[in-house]
Amino acid sequence: MTSHTEAEIASQPSCWRRAVAGVPADALPRPGERVAVVGCGTSWFVAMAYAVLREQAGHGETDAFAASEFPTGRRYDRILALSRSGTTTEVLDLLAETSTRSTAITADPGTPIMSAADEVVVLDYADERSVVQTRFATTQLAMLRAGLGEDLTRAVADAEEAVAAPLPAELVDAEQFSFLGTGWSVGLAQEAALKMREASRSWTEAYPAMEYRHGPISIAAPGRVTWMLGAAPEGLREQVEATGATFFESTLDPMAELIRAQRVAVARAFARGLDPDEPMHLTRSVILSP
Repeated sequence: MTSHTEAEIASQPSCWRRAVAGVPADALPRPGERVAVVGCGTSWFVAMAYAVLREQAGHGETDAFAASEFPTGRRYDRILALSRSGTTTEVLDLLAETSTRSTAITADPGTPIMSAADEVVVLDYADERSVVQTRFATTQLAMLRAGLGEDLTRAVADAEEAVAAPLPAELVDAEQFSFLGTGWSVGLAQEAALKMREASRSWTEAYPAMEYRHGPISIAAPGRVTWMLGAAPEGLREQVEATGATFFESTLDPMAELIRAQRVAVARAFARGLDPDEPMHLTRSVILSP
């Protein structure tokens, strides 16, 4: 029997196509605006990726924050709030306390965020039954990338490959993972590590690739994996392999490579007798009592 998480992971290429075909440009940050992107958990990591991409595209200064750490004294033209559930306490509190114009992206049109933000983008077709967030995260990032003018044709093709390709046994059986990224894929590396922790309770860490040699490489060893999302800095593969660890990278779009990490997380969950749809100690949304 296929878990909800597996089905949701497999649906990502079609979700991305739909997102790219229907970018709500009027609701998204305008070029030239100074933007703060906020979220919690997975949404924070998506915010990190988008912030880098938006600045690289020349659309304006863009910062990413965990919603609880938003600097309230700093001026922005717009807050972009990411929340699959539309009920996350820290996000709703921030929107209630700010006078800055806001846009929210959510999966559920029947939640409080619909009235908390000035503009709302609803991606209900990418909503999920699983607690572990996969397709909603990547679908909103696909939409945001398309909104910056990116052509995601190759990314979608790479996603189809990532969904179908066999998983290397060395990834499913590894003792430990260190995920690395550069630029916008640093946020995706953080998200890949989070998926491994949530779904399979695996020992995972994540770093900017150039920082890995400043200490974290000390845990590299046989049976452990250093997994690069995007192109690796020169010489890094050789240094990791010298430790006996496996260095894993591909030419796939980093967002498609995240799909492979999601699939490995699910495979490892099943291998450990865990339910990837219902990870331990987690709920779909964190709602704090007053």
